[in-house]
Parts: sequence; C-alpha cells; structure tokens
Amino acid sequence: MAFGIQLCETVTDTIMSTLDAFALNAAVVLLAVVLDRLLPEPPNAVHPVVGIGRLTALLERLAPTRPFAAFVFGCGMVVNVAGSATGLAWIVMVVLASIHPLAYLIGGAALLRTTFTVTGLQSAALETERELSRGRLDSARSSLRNLASRDASSLSPTLVAAAAIESVAENTTDSVIAPWVAFAFFGVPGAIAYRAINTMDSMIGYRGRYEYLGKPAARLDDLVNLVPARLSAGLLLVAASRSIRSVKLGWQNMRRDAARTASPNAGWTMSAMAGALGVRLEKPMHYSLGDGLPGPVPGDVRQAVAILNRASVLGLGVALGLLAVRHAVSG
Repeated sequence: MAFGIQLCETVTDTIMSTLDAFALNAAVVLLAVVLDRLLPEPPNAVHPVVGIGRLTALLERLAPTRPFAAFVFGCGMVVNVAGSATGLAWIVMVVLASIHPLAYLIGGAALLRTTFTVTGLQSAALETERELSRGRLDSARSSLRNLASRDASSLSPTLVAAAAIESVAENTTDSVIAPWVAFAFFGVPGAIAYRAINTMDSMIGYRGRYEYLGKPAARLDDLVNLVPARLSAGLLLVAASRSIRSVKLGWQNMRRDAARTASPNAGWTMSAMAGALGVRLEKPMHYSLGDGLPGPVPGDVRQAVAILNRASVLGLGVALGLLAVRHAVSG
C-alpha cells in the first residue's frame, strides 16, 4: 500500500515537473513572438547574429586560398563559429535558469527572438510592394536588397515582384519555421546553432570565390533545412487553403518544380508559393517555377505576405506540439 502511494506521488511529481518545464519553454517562444511583433531588432553591439557574422568575416579573412586547405579551414570555421555560439547560448540559459524562472523566461525569449523574424520579413516585402505599386521601380529595386542578395539593378517590375515573393517563400523556412523547430527540439541553444549555420551559409556558401571554403557551411545548411523546408512548404499550402484551386495548383506546382533550384530545399517553398498564388517565379538563367502561369504583380507580394502570416501561426502551433512531445519523452 505504502509502495503504491509512493509510486503515485513519484509519477505525479514527474508529470507536474514535465508540465512546468513545457509551460516555461512554451512561454519563452510565445514571448519571443510578441517581442518580434512589438520591438525593433536589438542593437548590433549585443545582437548574437551580428556577432556570428563578425566572427565569420574575421575567420574568412584568415582562410587559405588553395582548394583542399580552404575546405578544411571551412570545416573548422563551422565547428568554431557554430560551436562557440551554441556553447555560449547554453551557458547563458543555464545561468538564467539558476537565477529564477522569470529570468529564464525573459532572457530566453530575448535571445530566441534574435534567431527569427516574421515582422522584419513582412515589413521588407511590403516595402518593395509599396514602391512597385507607386511605380517607383528604382526604389523597389533598392528595397529588394533587404530581402535578396541578387543584383536588382536591371530587373523589370515583374522580376522585382517575383524576387520579393521568392524571398518571402524561402525565408518562411530560414527566418521562421526552422528556428522554431530547432528550439522545439534543442531549446534556445539549438535555435542559435541553426542561426549560426544559416548565417555562415548566407555569407560564404556560394560558388566562385567561396567554392571550397563555404562548402561545409552550405552542405550543413542543406542538411539542417531538409525537414523544415518541406514542413514550411506544407504549411504554406495549408495557409493558402482559402481557395481549393490555390492548394491544388500549389501542390501540383511543388511536385513538378521543387527540384528546379540549385538548392535542394529552397525550391519546395518557392514552388509551393508560386502555385498557391497562381504566378510564375523566375530568376533568369537559373530557374523558372510555375511555367505557363502569368508573372506576378505588386498585389501578389501582399498576398504572399498574408500566406506567410497564416503559415507562421500554423508553424507556431507545430513548434509547440513538437515541444510538448520533447518534454513528454524526456520527462
């Protein structure tokens, strides 16, 4: 009898501890989303991603130029940059947890908030849409720099709109869903690790000058985005479900065109968005997604942002579900 009572108390304590841990971490991600909506980005002096970028740039200047040596150095860069950022985030979270749950909540949310942005992505896309709608092509091309790294100096209005939509679609993975999934499984350090890998890929994961130095970061980024990219594409299709035709066309377009991009992941969200909007997204000399569909107009950029926002709400629900599973298993 006494053993049975003790067993019940132990099970109850375990369940309550698991629920408390889940509630605290769920509050962290929810508060981070609120901070993203209400506050600007932290100053560069204290922004973790800026620090990651500076360390990457510093190491890049020290890198050898010979292919094999550059590749080995690139492997070391990934280990050092991602490892340092992740380790520091882990230490910070341990210290915050030792102080008080409220410190863990506020500090964790502030740190997690630097790994993603829904508001920033939305604002940048809508700025380009506004400039296009007003016929200010040069200003629209200039604003596109906040979304995409491509040279926009000679892009037509249609191609500027396409580039903006492509960036919204691709960054649904990179800037929203993937960091949340990383947090759900590995906490704030996991989200920081993802952001470090993704930042390195965006800086040196290119062919040409960084062909060998950036290859480790680029291949690792492909790997960590393998599942989030496909999840994001599915969420975009669900988010477009106000129209059955949009979902059907998005699904068909994704199945046909997802592999047309050089990236094994970007094509999933971009082709899904192209089909959902019923437009062709094209990067000349690289890919065309949605052949046979008309080119996008400024209003399509706004529609893409609306789909992004709905997909983000769905993605947050998925992240909380994964977080619950993680705590249930670990508890």
